[in-house]
Amino acid sequence: MKTIENISRMLTFVKMMRREGKSIGLVPTMGYLHEGHLSLVKAAKKHTDVVIMSIFINPLQFGPKEDFEKYPRDLKHDEEAAREAGVDVIFYPSLKDMYPEGYATYVTVEKLTGNLCGESRPGHFRGVATVVTKLFNIVKPEVAYFGQKDMQQAMMIKKMASDLNMDIDVKIMPVVREKDGLAMSSRNMYLSDAERRDAAMIYQSLKNAEMLIKNGERDVRKIIRAVEDMIRSRQSARIEYVKLVDAKDLKDVKTITGETALAVAVFFGKTRLIDNITLMVK
Repeated sequence: MKTIENISRMLTFVKMMRREGKSIGLVPTMGYLHEGHLSLVKAAKKHTDVVIMSIFINPLQFGPKEDFEKYPRDLKHDEEAAREAGVDVIFYPSLKDMYPEGYATYVTVEKLTGNLCGESRPGHFRGVATVVTKLFNIVKPEVAYFGQKDMQQAMMIKKMASDLNMDIDVKIMPVVREKDGLAMSSRNMYLSDAERRDAAMIYQSLKNAEMLIKNGERDVRKIIRAVEDMIRSRQSARIEYVKLVDAKDLKDVKTITGETALAVAVFFGKTRLIDNITLMVK
C-alpha cells in the first residue's frame, strides 16, 4: 500500500494507472476509520482495479463552533486498517496543498442542501461539495463510494456529479451499525459510557416508527412525536431535528407515500449524531 501526500504525485500516479487501463475507485474519508469506512473499501475492491482512500479533515465543512480542531486523528491506526482492508493507495494531502494561499473557488449545490442538516450548519455542504470536487479532479475515479448514514451529503454529491457531467458513478452504500443499532461514526468516540448507552435509542426510535408505519399509521406528526418521545426518554439527549422527507428531494412530507426517509439529528452531551432509514409506503 502506498501513501501519497502530494497532489502532483497523485496526479502522476493516476495518469500511470490510466495508461495501464486500470479503473479507479475512490473512498473519501476524514480518517479515524471504522467498519463503515472499510465496508466502502470492500465494495470498491469488487468493482475497480485500484482503490484509493483519501484521508483529509476538511476545514471548509466545519462551522466556527464545531469540532475541527478536536476531530479524532490517528494516521497510524488508519494506515493499518486500510492496509488490512485492501486499500492500494492512501491519499493524505496537506491543508496547504488542498487550499493554498489565495484559494477562492467553491462549489454550491442548491435545493437538496436546504433542509435537514442544511438548516443548522450553514456553509457545511458548500465545504463538502468543494472538497469532493477537488478529490474527483485529482483522483479521477470511475466510481466513488459514500455511506447512507450521511444521506443528505451522499445525495448532494450524486446530484453534483450528474449536474456537472463528471462522468463518475457515485455509489451510496448501506449504513453499517454497531450491535445495538447505533450507526458507526468517528464521532462516537466522543460519547461517555452513559451517552453511548443513550445513543442506542436513535435506532430503536427509527425502527419503532417503521413499525408504526407498517401497521398503518400515516399521520406525520404522530410518527415524529413517537420518535421524539423515545429519544427524549434518554437523559443526555437533545434533539436537533426529527423529519420525514421525500427520499428524492429531501423536502418535508405532509403525507407518507412512496419512498420516504425518516432522518434525525440528536446531540448526546456535546456530540452530534445523525441517522436515517428509508421507508417504502404504497
